Amino acid sequence: MTEGRILNLQRFSTEDGPGLRTTVFFKGCSLRCAWCHNPESLSPRLQTVWYQTRCLGCHTCLSACPNGCLSMGTDGLQIDRERCQGCLTCARECPSGAIEALGKIISDEELVAELIKDRAYFESSGGGVTLSGGEPTFQPEFAQGVLRGLKEQGLSTALDTCGECSPRTLDRLLPYTDLVLYDLKLLDAEQHRAFTGQTNTLILENLLFLREYFNDPPNSLELWIRTPLIPGATATQENLNALGGWIARNLEDRVARWELCAFNNLCRDQYTRLGLDWAYAQTPLMSAEELACCEQAAKCSGVVPGIVHATGATRLPV
Repeated sequence: MTEGRILNLQRFSTEDGPGLRTTVFFKGCSLRCAWCHNPESLSPRLQTVWYQTRCLGCHTCLSACPNGCLSMGTDGLQIDRERCQGCLTCARECPSGAIEALGKIISDEELVAELIKDRAYFESSGGGVTLSGGEPTFQPEFAQGVLRGLKEQGLSTALDTCGECSPRTLDRLLPYTDLVLYDLKLLDAEQHRAFTGQTNTLILENLLFLREYFNDPPNSLELWIRTPLIPGATATQENLNALGGWIARNLEDRVARWELCAFNNLCRDQYTRLGLDWAYAQTPLMSAEELACCEQAAKCSGVVPGIVHATGATRLPV
């Protein structure tokens, strides 16, 4: 039995693989993508956020915090995140739920037991469980225990990864994985570093590792590539042409789907609650025309056009 840290579970997901799925969001990630839409999953530490609309102003949390991390200012509750140890005492003591815990520690056995409750939905829809994040490979032993337990229960599994991990970690997880959802953001290494904090060298090397894994021995593992469409960063014809050309040259017919995920800004308030600035706070959703142009660029990049699928909400016309 291994313990790990997860953010939450999202049931009835239709965006993280085929069918109805339960997505497990892991805590912790090795990348710092400027556009990350799950900022609460970046840190492996347990955290808290405060919701002003729920607050009674009773100050119970102030006296409950053992580390003196909380204070009440003119803008509401202030959390000193440098001093916070993630004990979650304030969240447990808050009578109105105004302080919410971000993350929990759970064993792989406990998590599998919770996930198999959704078996009927998986079997009726062709769905399963997706490990996402954050980054599941950031907790390799825990992720392996969860995937193995799910496969022992006969459930379909998917691994949603940024690919920033050792090949040895992939080798541990792939035997218990049916589908890999692999993020491929930018082909230019220095642009990748500028926007994510890391170059893409290891990410591309791991895609080549996956290519070899398909053949030795032959297996039924399925690979989807996913590219977030970020205005001014990844959503350019140059980048999509480069990515498509690389996929065509190196992955041949191994990619079952190349999914272009339209930018969304639903995480804006979460950045504010975490006390973080977000470079894309004022960036609007893409228009339907912009999304269609990206889809066309990808289809003309050298890949089989039928594998390209653009997904996500677009802004309404004015």
